[in-house]
Parts: sequence; structure tokens; C-alpha cells
Amino acid sequence: MKILVTGATGYIGKRLIPLLIQEGHNIICAVRDTMRADKSYMKETQVSFVEIDFLNENTLKNIPKDIDVAYYLIHSMSNASEDFSILEARCALNFKNSLEQTAVKQVIYLSGITNEKELSKHLSSRKHVEDILQSDAYALTIFKAGIIVGSGSSSFEIIRDLVEKLPFMIAPKWLNTKTQPIAVRDVLSFLVNSAGNPTLYNTSYDIFGPEILTYKEMLLQFAEVRKLKRHILTVPVMTPKLSSYWLYFVTSTSYKLATNLVDSMGVQIIGKPSDINTILNVHPMPYKEAVALAFEKIEQNSIVSSWKDSMVSSGRLGNDLHKYINVPKFGCFKDYKERKVKDEEKTIQKLWRIGGKNGWYYANGLWKIRGYIDKLFGGIGLRRGRTSETEIEAGDALDFWRVIFANKERKKLLLYAEMRLPGEAWLEFKIENSILMQTATFRPRGLWGRLYWYAVLPFHGIIFNGLIKKLTE
Repeated sequence: MKILVTGATGYIGKRLIPLLIQEGHNIICAVRDTMRADKSYMKETQVSFVEIDFLNENTLKNIPKDIDVAYYLIHSMSNASEDFSILEARCALNFKNSLEQTAVKQVIYLSGITNEKELSKHLSSRKHVEDILQSDAYALTIFKAGIIVGSGSSSFEIIRDLVEKLPFMIAPKWLNTKTQPIAVRDVLSFLVNSAGNPTLYNTSYDIFGPEILTYKEMLLQFAEVRKLKRHILTVPVMTPKLSSYWLYFVTSTSYKLATNLVDSMGVQIIGKPSDINTILNVHPMPYKEAVALAFEKIEQNSIVSSWKDSMVSSGRLGNDLHKYINVPKFGCFKDYKERKVKDEEKTIQKLWRIGGKNGWYYANGLWKIRGYIDKLFGGIGLRRGRTSETEIEAGDALDFWRVIFANKERKKLLLYAEMRLPGEAWLEFKIENSILMQTATFRPRGLWGRLYWYAVLPFHGIIFNGLIKKLTE
């Protein structure tokens, strides 16, 4: 079949595409910015990319008319907007109106379990999207999942941060809220097996794992898998705001995402039983098995997708990488350094491994201090790290930077700062004629921006001199 996948660069979308290819389908990946298109698919005859922003009606004409199935995998839980539900509703309506002009027979939507009378803003928004997507022109299949467990998922990484960093936790009372976690590979099985299945036309199913667990039990079972002994004391006095700060400072999540997670975690997420497991022959695995399998992927450095790479939930740029690829020249401060490269291949490998667990090669203590300062002022700090230790692509998160351009053949890497700054900053590495050119560019915003540049200038001298020396050794 010819299948349209929206959210193709997102956590679920990036994992779904290779499975659909294995099934022999032709895939059209809808992306807001083709710079973020997965380069590994460029030689795949079964895969094509179209640039579509469902909040921009001018781009909707790019949707092919001859599609059979479409996956709707767009969510804006941690959008910078105060009312992300309005954006989600507009997105869904534009999607629906556009798809009704095509030959699509089935739309598959991954939503959240919404069986409680009182829902969080996040779950209320997803339920509203379900209503919007209903249509007489195509059949709608809805899968409603709870907490998704897998390497790189936001819930998995937050639990991992808490368990691995805190031997003893004084935690908010919402840790006693019950939920039914499901492994990401089981979610993907439901999504893949449902494509083109008439039995599932105009149906809605809750999908969930075999256990009902509290968040506290999830933390403790996670610790068991990691062979760690952890103690948790829940207290009733921690307000939602304090809970959000607790998650924000201990984990790698953004404050906005932490706030929405706390809002959601107060709501019980228990699925309604059905025969969907039998219909699609999917039998979800227990929670501890899902955690163990996730760590297998982490140890093999084969994480397919991570919430940290989301342009919406983990950054400042939205989805417009191309707007930042041309580094400004006027009205900017620059720190330019160049140095002869001994071994170009070795230097490129170092560049492609920069940040994350590998660090910044020189004065890592100063980089960490800058990360702590950023976190204190509401930024993302260094905890976000990077998804892969060896490879980077445009759009990837890299500590408090975003990768704007990464091309080994052209020997160029361009990063944009997502830390809190009174201005904008770029860091560029480029090799020409065996010379590494390293340029830090800062475009200040007002007087504070200029004062900031002169305040950090002495540290730049230490950091950037040491960095280029280490890269070229």
C-alpha cells in the first residue's frame, strides 16, 4: 500500500517507518523541514519525503492524492505555547480536511487512554483530536496507549534519571497513581498490523501492558532491572509546581514538559479490556521485560529515536532548521580559530562524537558549570546529552546545542545554541585544505547581550583554544 506517515521525525514515526518498509509498503514521510529527513532512506525506492506543516495551509497541497492509509502521529504536549490544545486541534482539522481530498481509505491515530471523568489537559486535547479526525470520507482507527516504555521515550528517560541518580527519593503523592505501561515495540506491532485491516475500520481500542502498576512500583521495578537498591517516600505536601521543579532539576526534561507530565501523572490510566490482542496477534510484554529490552538497545548504541531530539519538546527552534543554517555576519561577535589538522578522518570522528558522554575534550568542568547555570535560569542544561554516541544528523539534540548541519563529505558541522542567552549563538567546525576552522558566532540582543559576550570572553579563550587543539591532535 501507499502510506502517509505524519510525525515521521518523531519518536514513534522514526521507529514505524522501517517496519512498514519491511512489510513492503511505499512510504511518504511528511516532515516540516526536509533538512531533518533521515538520510539513511535517501536510497530507498520505497520511501519519499514531502514538506508539510499542518499548521501552514499553504503546504497542504504537497499531500499526495493516491494514498491508501495515513498515520496521524502529531502531538504538541510540550509546545512552548500556553494552550497547545488549540494548536493540536488546528493541526488535526487541517489534516482531516486535506485527507478528505485524497483517496485514503483508513487513518490510524495513536492517542492516549482517556477513561477517567477528569482528564489532564494533555489527555483532554488528545480526546478532542479523536473527535476532530472522525470523517465520512475515510475510516478512522484509534489506538489509545498509556505510558510507553522504550529506549529514548520521555517516560523511560525520566524514570531512568530518577532511579540512577537518587538512592533515596522524597516524592510527590502522584507516584501512587495507577497506570498500565506498554512496551514501544508492542505499540508498533499494533500500528503496523492494523494498516489496511477492514475489521478495524471506525474502531477505537485501548492498548496496554499486562500489569497495573503505580509510578512508584515502576520506579522500583526499574531499579530491580538495573540491580540498584532504591527507597521512595511519598509525601502529600508537594504542590504541582514543586513537583515540576523536582522533575526539571533532577531529570533531563524541560520545565514545560515537566509541568505537563505532572498534570498528567495525577490521572489514573487504566485501559478497557477488548479482543484487540487476539485480532492482531499482539501479546504485550511485562514492564520489567520492556525495560530490560530497552537497555539492550542502549548498550548496543542502537537507539532509533529519542524524545530529546524532538524540536518541540526539547528545544527552542520549533521545526525551522533552515532558518538558522546561514550564520549571520553583521552585528555579531566572533571567536575564530584555525589549526592544521594532522589526520582529517580522526578529527571528523572526534567532531561527530562531541558532547554527551564523550564530553567536549577540554575544560569539561567549565562546560558543566555553564550547563548548571543554564538549568538554574530555566534552560535545558547539559543533561539532554545526545541519542547516539557516534553519529549525528541535522535536527539532533547535542547537550544544549541543536545540530543544524552535519555532513562528513563536506567536512562541516554547525550547531545552534538552545541554552538561555541574551542573543543567539552558533558554533561551526569546517575543514578545508587540512585546516580546521572553528568559529563561535554570537548575535547579541541589546545591551545585556553585549555585556554577556565580554563577561564570557576570558572563558572562551580557555575553552575554544583547548577544544581546537584537542580536535586536531
